[in-house]
Amino acid sequence: MSKTSIITGITGQDGAYLASLLLKKGHNVIGIVRFNQKDKNVKGLDYLGISSQVKLVPCDLCSDSEVKILFETYQPDEIYNLASQSSVKQSFNTPGQTLIFNTLSVLVLLEAIRNISPKIRFYQASSSEMFGKIPNLPILEDMAFYPLSPYAVSKASAHWMAKNYRESYGLFVACGILFNHESYLRTRDFFVKKLICEILEVANKKREYISVGNLSVKRDFGYAPNYVEAMYLMLQNDKPDDFLICSGASISLQEIAHYICDHEGIDRNVIRIDPELFRPLDIPDMYGDNSKAKQTLGWKYDLSFFNVLDQLIMEEKNNWSET
Repeated sequence: MSKTSIITGITGQDGAYLASLLLKKGHNVIGIVRFNQKDKNVKGLDYLGISSQVKLVPCDLCSDSEVKILFETYQPDEIYNLASQSSVKQSFNTPGQTLIFNTLSVLVLLEAIRNISPKIRFYQASSSEMFGKIPNLPILEDMAFYPLSPYAVSKASAHWMAKNYRESYGLFVACGILFNHESYLRTRDFFVKKLICEILEVANKKREYISVGNLSVKRDFGYAPNYVEAMYLMLQNDKPDDFLICSGASISLQEIAHYICDHEGIDRNVIRIDPELFRPLDIPDMYGDNSKAKQTLGWKYDLSFFNVLDQLIMEEKNNWSET
């Protein structure tokens, strides 16, 4: 019998790639959207050619009654919780909204599992931002959190809640602590997508220069389609646990910017530093150790981020006439 999997945050890049993977595995996929999104913002599903195979269901994830109806109607075997206010920058502008949604929605889902169907396997999308100010690299699963943004605080709270339900009630709750991961389906409010699009705009004479924030910071970047494979593997594992999903190396934002400029034959001087775009707090360097996911889950990842950039630039250029 086919499994039924619910994906919250279906309209994001991870939701689309995960839906595609689950469909290939023979799952019935239910995608949760906000009420005003049912017929909108499914470009990722359209791009992957799977829109007709995913049932979109509007649901307020902060409503106990709506989530209860959702569970009783579709009786899911798995839930992949990818929904969140995920912009670090936006979280400084709307800290209350970020904290409320990113924690309350997780609590409502966990309570529904506990009270309605404790056999459901639950995936919680945690974030490397939770670690924040860290004394040593690479980051490991058991290191202490020191969140430096409202977004990071909200994700740390949701992460600990997920662990608490796993340990207190014996639920199958797995947390994937994902580092930055990119794809063509990213929106332009994320750095790499924005940079590629704007450099292509310079190449196409649509702009003269690009404004960026602090390029000295280094981050661990990967490729989203590979990262969602790890999400799937976590819920197929014998035991629920927490796993870092990362490339295992960091790269500076300046290296990324220069690589894209050089790739397109654009003078690097088109990139201009704007102090107004700096974050109130930032982390100089961050990268993780993915050995636990590789050894326990059998997850495979060996891409250089320059390889990923080649793919992203190619896809962006191939679809440039449609943007």
